[in-house]
Amino acid sequence: MRRLARPKPLIIILSVIALIALIAIGQYMRLFERAWFNLHTLWQPLNSQAIGLDQYRVDIEARVIDGLEADVSALTFDPVRKSLFTVTNKNAELVELSLEGKILRRIALIGFGDPEAVEYISADTYVITDERQQRLIKIHLEDDTTFLDAADAEQMTLGVHMAGNKGFEGLAYDSVGKRLFVAKERNPMLIYEVHGFPHFNPEKSYAVHVINDPKRDAGMFVRDLSSLQYDERSGHLLALSDESRLILELDVDGRPLSTMSISGGRQGLKKTVPQAEGIAMDDDGALYLVSEPNLFYVFKKPAPN
Repeated sequence: MRRLARPKPLIIILSVIALIALIAIGQYMRLFERAWFNLHTLWQPLNSQAIGLDQYRVDIEARVIDGLEADVSALTFDPVRKSLFTVTNKNAELVELSLEGKILRRIALIGFGDPEAVEYISADTYVITDERQQRLIKIHLEDDTTFLDAADAEQMTLGVHMAGNKGFEGLAYDSVGKRLFVAKERNPMLIYEVHGFPHFNPEKSYAVHVINDPKRDAGMFVRDLSSLQYDERSGHLLALSDESRLILELDVDGRPLSTMSISGGRQGLKKTVPQAEGIAMDDDGALYLVSEPNLFYVFKKPAPN
């Protein structure tokens, strides 16, 4: 009677190495936390205040922004003009778009370094980030503005966790709490809350307070941050991750509530959004996305039956 062949030591060693590699990749991609969240939501009732990102479906997919060759980065909705704004960083410009992704006007940016994000603050007032120098630059925009010079603008530099091209990638603004959310892309991935900038009342002293929430940031099961959006109605924050192909909804305590995949085959998408760089939400709750180099997307919730 022949004895059963013992596994060769080399096979065992290779199997252990492969298992360790799979665990490391899963941890790096934040797959375990994401899988646990998906399982948890199966039996957990949806929060009544949740936006419910998983219910959105694509309405406009990968529409080329005609006339724009440079890479787009970030997106914000202007409720007064009923339009969108994005920035380009190679040939630095502030670009106004219609809600259908058509260019309405282009404004040259002078001295803005590496503009990576733009956020609507109030009528005619916006903040633009300089990613590499970690500057926040307040701008004022008129209907006849053709260029903006950073030297003429109110600005501040945070200078925290300087890491080359992994600086400020996204902005969002809470007009009620007067909080400016600033997303650092990664290494480390953080969301700062800036109080006191922009400065609105010249009669009061200029005081800026910056805080962050390590517990919230650690709970975001994404690999990077590309853009932010604050929803005034729910008080929830949306975080866009290009590398994880995901939009994450965070409640007022920073806990994940819902997710929306931007991979092909999900949300009605035919193809994966190639490099998502900006997210915005309008007054009706429609979501707008831009992707490098110059692609435009719209997602909407289906009308209730």
